[in-house]
Amino acid sequence: MPTLPITANYRRDGDDWAVTVRTAERALDAVAPGLIAARVQADQLVDEISGGNEDRAVVHMLDGDAYAFSVVYLHTRHGLPLSRDASTPHDQAFEA
Repeated sequence: MPTLPITANYRRDGDDWAVTVRTAERALDAVAPGLIAARVQADQLVDEISGGNEDRAVVHMLDGDAYAFSVVYLHTRHGLPLSRDASTPHDQAFEA
C-alpha cells in the first residue's frame, strides 16, 4: 500500500483553534481550546482518516504554511514567547 499523504491545517477560530485533516478523498474538522489541544485532535483525526493505513505522511500547517506551524507550535509547546513581526502573514497566531 503506498504512502498516504495527509495535511492538517490549523487556523484561529475566535479564542479557539480549528484544524482540518485532509486526504485526497476526505476531510475531517475539529475545534480545540488551544494549539496543543488542536494538535492532539489532529492526531486523532489522522488515525480516523487513514483507515488503518500505517504508511502515512502528515504535514501540519498554519494557514497553509508548514514552517509557520512549526515555529508557533514549538514556541507554544515550550512556553516561549512569540515575537510579533508585522511582516509575517500569521500575526493572528501570535495573539493568544
